Parts: sequence; structure tokens; C-alpha cells
Amino acid sequence: MFDRLEIQVLPPGPRFAAQLRFWVNGEDVIEGAVYAGGRGSFAADVLPADRPSLLRATSEARRLELGEPECTGGCCGFLSVVVQRFGDIVQWSDWEVPHAPVSPPPEFHFDAGQYDAEVARAEADRWWQVHT
Repeated sequence: MFDRLEIQVLPPGPRFAAQLRFWVNGEDVIEGAVYAGGRGSFAADVLPADRPSLLRATSEARRLELGEPECTGGCCGFLSVVVQRFGDIVQWSDWEVPHAPVSPPPEFHFDAGQYDAEVARAEADRWWQVHT
């Protein structure tokens, strides 16, 4: 059974530009690893208008920063994951979490078709750019 990814863009607020939240199997991965007050990646960084998203999975493994705690990633580190495609499977693995006592999220395995469709949907939905 595959995991299911949902990408949400949160509107900009008084402190931060629009940011991403990643829900896997109905749970917010960012909040679970960086706690309340932390933030996801900035939407403009991960979903740039002039090139494909960094979320696009290829056969070459790449580390992607997904979030950081309230005190900033420069202080306590970033939430990051290695993203890689293996045929019809996209894998998120080798998590790094900002706070040592927090257990990293589990390894996730997504159906590549569902994953690609969700990334394409997030890339195409640019509503948040009118607010930046």
C-alpha cells in the first residue's frame, strides 16, 4: 500500500511569505517534526514559476528542505528529506529533524503517478503569488 501526498500552500502572514505544508496520509509532516510555530518551506522557493519544482522526483537522489522550527533552521537545523524515484515509486527517506529528541518521520513510498499529479497540481495553482 502506498502513502498519499497532499501539498497545501498557506497564505502569507505577518512574519512569513506563503509556505508549504506536506500532508502524508492525512497528517501534517511539518508540524509533527518542527512543532507549532515552525514553518514549512517558502512556496516561491519550492514551486518556482520559471523552472520545475524541486519536489519533482528523479532517479538521482536529492535532499530537500521541507521546514524549520520557530527559532529558524540556522539555529536548530532544518527538516529535510531525500527524494528519489525508483521506477513507479517515489521514496522520501533519510530524514533530518531540527530537534534531536524528535523522532524523524518514517520512510514514505508514493505511487509515482499520484505523486507527480499532486506536484503538478501544486505547481499550476499559483493563487498565492498575488499575495507576495
